[in-house]
Amino acid sequence: MSLVRTAFAVAAISLAPVVLAAQTYPNKEDPRSKLRPGKLDAEVAQKGMRLVSNTPKAEPFDSTRGLTFANSDLAFRDRYVYQGNFAGFSIWDVGDPAKPKLVSTVQCITSQGDPTIVGNLLFISVEGGGNRNDCAKGGVQDPKEHMAGVRIFDVSNPAQPRLVKNVQTCKGSHTHTALPHPKDKNILYIYVSGSQGARPATEVPGCKEGTDPADDTNALFRLDVIKVDLRQPEKAEVVTGARIFTGLDPAPRAASRPARGGGRGRAGGDTSAVPRPTGPRNCHDVTAYPAAKLLAGACGSYGLLVDVSNPEKPVRLDARADTNFSLWHTAVFSNDGKKVVFTDEWGGGTSPMCQANSMMEMGGNTILTIDPKKKYTQHAYFKIPSVQTAEENCVSHNGGLIPVPGRDVMVQGWYQGGVSVMDFTDPGNPTELAYFDRGAIDPSAQVDVPRAAQPPAGGRARSTIGGSWGAYYWNGYIYSSEIDRGFDILELEPSEHLSKNEIEAAKLVRFTEYNPQSQPKIEWPAAFPVVRSYLDQLVRGKGLASERTTAIGSALDAAEQQSGKARRDALNALARLVDRDVAGAKDAARVRMMSDAIKSLAKATN
Repeated sequence: MSLVRTAFAVAAISLAPVVLAAQTYPNKEDPRSKLRPGKLDAEVAQKGMRLVSNTPKAEPFDSTRGLTFANSDLAFRDRYVYQGNFAGFSIWDVGDPAKPKLVSTVQCITSQGDPTIVGNLLFISVEGGGNRNDCAKGGVQDPKEHMAGVRIFDVSNPAQPRLVKNVQTCKGSHTHTALPHPKDKNILYIYVSGSQGARPATEVPGCKEGTDPADDTNALFRLDVIKVDLRQPEKAEVVTGARIFTGLDPAPRAASRPARGGGRGRAGGDTSAVPRPTGPRNCHDVTAYPAAKLLAGACGSYGLLVDVSNPEKPVRLDARADTNFSLWHTAVFSNDGKKVVFTDEWGGGTSPMCQANSMMEMGGNTILTIDPKKKYTQHAYFKIPSVQTAEENCVSHNGGLIPVPGRDVMVQGWYQGGVSVMDFTDPGNPTELAYFDRGAIDPSAQVDVPRAAQPPAGGRARSTIGGSWGAYYWNGYIYSSEIDRGFDILELEPSEHLSKNEIEAAKLVRFTEYNPQSQPKIEWPAAFPVVRSYLDQLVRGKGLASERTTAIGSALDAAEQQSGKARRDALNALARLVDRDVAGAKDAARVRMMSDAIKSLAKATN
């Protein structure tokens, strides 16, 4: 801000088309499809979640419309949320989610301003030609004033952020990702995704623009890697380049694409393809999963899988391309590290790509599994099923996991498509669980405006820019950075798709710090809602005979009424019975998970 199925070796490409699933189209009868427009008074459709609060932008960022003052991504620490903006950042105190308080704003033109918070250090991405070292307005008059890279702020006093260091990089920083040193807690690496051309060596020594990905001196075909000693952030510097593109052939692209497309289903589609002119030279975004020592690179024409056991010497493990993915934009791992969801920012995040005649394969998500040999297999696609207007930019964008035990669930922003929650536990059948959406910002918006699925020749379809840049679950709530309307906080509500126990179990997971592109491993405490989450899933999916789920539920209720040794003995006895259920269960794996959760609860009982 997909569907020829293709199989790729590390350095070679072969096409393996798969039959397209039955076609479906966006649903005009979906409650989101005919909402009344308005900036602050738009009609709302919601399912499985509610709006807790909406807080307008900080005043300095609300004086001008357009991307210059657009809100961008979020980072989280303690009771604070750090919200990026194309002209700086805001810090919010969300101790009371119903009434967020603005702590401070820093005006500093950045051209996107993606944030990462690590301890008392806030890292902000900077890209483009008009950014100055001193954060002042007025543009760059002298090349020595030009800043493109990552700014480091000290936010130990959130009310008075202080600029510590401007780390210049060869291609600037569109986005960046924090990766901790595997052994030294004081060392942090910042993987920098910069989308501009290489800066001249006269501006940043060592930068070189070339055409050979294998040339170690070529600044284009790499991600700059910044090394930060958290004790001395003022000494942070680029120490290496992540050369994860070497040997990649140009990805194929569709030679022709039908005006209308198929629905959610396995990868397949237009089998005619032509190569792109060059291989990738940059990633739009990379998501690290330090616990798994993996990184997923959303790299424009490819989705990469990278071993980051040694952050200074990353190794590409696999690469996947798809002729029905316009821009591999960002990624989210499953908690077990065996799946990854990639998003496709079709139309660049500024075009209306969720209309009645838009392709359902493009502009959404695709789910890939990771086998023991660390190779990808692509499965299904998911796109929000509602119809958006020609005035609404709508396409998949940023999101992260919701910690529901036993399931792979994520929330994400879809720009003016709103916020959506998706279950991808079954990679071949992703489903929507909940959503929140407003009508278009543009007061002239109409639902059934005829428009081709592709932007008109010579330019993009016109739309008003706004909506959810990214939506993330953090310590019991969903936080959405609204580009134009400010800052939303939402809360999940029980439904047929997500039970009260599952929501309560998710709320038990607490993180002091959360950067969505540096994904933390989720661990659930020993608690009754965790056990009951598995039980609810077995009931919903008919994974165990109803008489057994009823009996287990009653036994849990009885154990909870007891305490000390009596509770522990009752839980251990129940675990032994549940172990016997595994053999005859339709969903034996979930029964085992429930048994393990019961045993953990018994062990934790004093």
